[in-house]
Amino acid sequence: MERLRAGDARALARAVSMVENREPGSSGLLKALFRHSGRARILGLTGAPGAGKSTLVDHLARHYRAENRTLAIIAVDPTSPYTGGAILGDRIRMQHHFSDAGIYIRSMATRGSLGGLAGTTADVAMVLDASGRDLIMIETVGVGQDEVDIVRLADITIVILVPGMGDDVQSIKAGIMEIADIFVINKSDREGAERVEREIRALQSLATRSDNWTPPIVKTVASEGTGVAELAGAIAAYESFLSTRNLALGRRLQNWRDRLLEMLRAAMLDRARAQMGDGEVERLALEITEHRRDPYSVIEEILNRLQPQSRANSDVPH
Repeated sequence: MERLRAGDARALARAVSMVENREPGSSGLLKALFRHSGRARILGLTGAPGAGKSTLVDHLARHYRAENRTLAIIAVDPTSPYTGGAILGDRIRMQHHFSDAGIYIRSMATRGSLGGLAGTTADVAMVLDASGRDLIMIETVGVGQDEVDIVRLADITIVILVPGMGDDVQSIKAGIMEIADIFVINKSDREGAERVEREIRALQSLATRSDNWTPPIVKTVASEGTGVAELAGAIAAYESFLSTRNLALGRRLQNWRDRLLEMLRAAMLDRARAQMGDGEVERLALEITEHRRDPYSVIEEILNRLQPQSRANSDVPH
């Protein structure tokens, strides 16, 4: 932990691997590092596959490095069907940053998690935050319309859209519309960019956010670096909005409410699996299928079995 806090890249990489793989000692490391976290600004960038997220993150990283700000980038990639690891497409696009000590790039495989993030993305982000980085950018995997988990982790959520991908309104509904703090229309030199902007504005007119913020729409051509400075300006404007209205604390409070429930759910599931034998779930499922038992009584039985251990052991796994 001391080496990580001092800026040792190898110690940071080792800590991230420990947390990502949930190795022995990772829970203690997270507990020790937590008091050093909470200083970094977390940016979440999400959007459909092919929206140009990686290229935009690459140019945004260059912009912030020109301002001498330190960054960490978490690129959540699809899981390889052969190795179970990340496919690493994002790191290939950002490889010219590798010699820059001010940028730390980590690819994470989803490992079957839905919602655009890996199961341990939040913990890895906390480790990077505790290492002293100014900004953490999280690029989601790009799974589609249900990719909304990022809003529970990021301070600022950026939704990236592109023209010419079929039904543009379809691509921004079902939750994606509600989570955006900033909209980016990437590849805006393509035909249809104006139509996407009109449709976003039409949807914005139908509902007002509880914080009264109207997400700006920024047009970019990430492959050329066009519009990146404007995007950084929109991010700064929203940071100022959060600060002047004292909303940042409330947002993080809501994020922690949601995350605590997720952590509790995961901890209870891990504990239940540890108590149940390999064949017990199969046996219970068969009994329910044959209507010899009802599932509600089964769940009550499992929860009652967990209660003594819950009182005796307060070390909740991450």
